[in-house]
Parts: sequence; C-alpha cells; structure tokens
Amino acid sequence: MSYEPKLAAALSGATLAQLAHWRKAKDDDAGAILVPELSDRRPILYSFRDLIALRMCVALRAESSLQRIRRALRTLRFDLGEHAHLSAYRLVTEAGTILLLNEDDAIDLVKNRAGAVLRFADEPLRPYYYDGRSVPDLFRPRPHLRVDAGVRGGEPVVAGTRVPSLQVATLVRDGVPPGEISAFYPGVTAEAARDAVDFADYTDSYDVHAWRVAA
Repeated sequence: MSYEPKLAAALSGATLAQLAHWRKAKDDDAGAILVPELSDRRPILYSFRDLIALRMCVALRAESSLQRIRRALRTLRFDLGEHAHLSAYRLVTEAGTILLLNEDDAIDLVKNRAGAVLRFADEPLRPYYYDGRSVPDLFRPRPHLRVDAGVRGGEPVVAGTRVPSLQVATLVRDGVPPGEISAFYPGVTAEAARDAVDFADYTDSYDVHAWRVAA
C-alpha cells in the first residue's frame, strides 16, 4: 500500500505544506526531514513506515522548533552514523531538547550527550491534537475502521474485513444509505459506513490546509 500526500497528511496530522517542506533538503544540515520512501517525485507516495515517522515528527514539532529538529537529525545521521529509516528510532522532546531513546537511557541529540530519561513522551501512534486538529489513532482512525500493514498493505479498511473504507464512503456519497451498504458488502454495518464517510470527510479536509505555511 502506498499513501498519497493527502492520506499521509490525514493519518499523520501534518499539513500538505509541511509534508512538502519536510521533503526538501537544506544545504547546511542533514538534508530533508523525511523523503517519501516509495516515490519523492510525482506521484509522491509515502510508505507505512513513513506514516510512523511522520507522526513522530508531528509530535516533535508540537514542542520543538524546526531548526532544533533538523539539528537533532544531523546529530543522529552524521555524528552517530544512524542511517536507518526514521521510523526505526524513538525521538521525543524533553526539557527543551530532543532525545533519542534507547532501552536504558537516552542521547540528547541537540547537545549530543548521553543522560537519564526524566519522563517518556506519549506514544505518537495514539490520538493527539496538533495545530488545532484531532489526529486519530494510526491503527484505529475511527471506531469501526482499522489500519494494519498486514491487511491490504495498510489501506484503511472496515474493521474485521478487507473492505477499503474509501469504497464504502464513495457508495454512501453516491446515495446509498448506510443501512443498505451491507447489500454490497455483507460485513459492513451502518455504523461502519458512517465511520467511513466521517473519515473520508476528515481526509478531504486536508485539501483546504494545503496553503498553510510549514513551520
């Protein structure tokens, strides 16, 4: 499964403008914050691992400046020599800095020193608020919807089925009442159909945020 920017934005909480800004490298730092793993040219396509990394970046950006995040990534990539996909690391904000969490301790990526962890940030895969928006749980974007890398490659589906939520939402938008969706997909309830439409509306709302300046 590949994620076009709008769906990647909806599942991560980043705006389309931020995604575009984060794809760009800077001459004086460690490069782009996150280049899409599948395609960084049109059509731009993000991977499931990219989604996890993006949610972490959004959590960092909520409490840190973009300059500090870039400095932390430079330390990670150049000073520590870590070049795995960004989703392989757990980066959190703590006391005005950014930490790379290990099993027993952490490394301050801004000041480049090891030290104890005072507290652990909330897991970025859970729901959170960012930029005035409620970003859903990555694996459960709505009560009756699921995102699982092992089911249709991570495409949002109706829980307990392999039915893409977008297909259900499209039928409802075309005039099929939620209570009659089961005639097309026997495993899809009216509640699940309403969730599919609600999530589709949420995803589409990112179109109107494309003009926002990344910061």
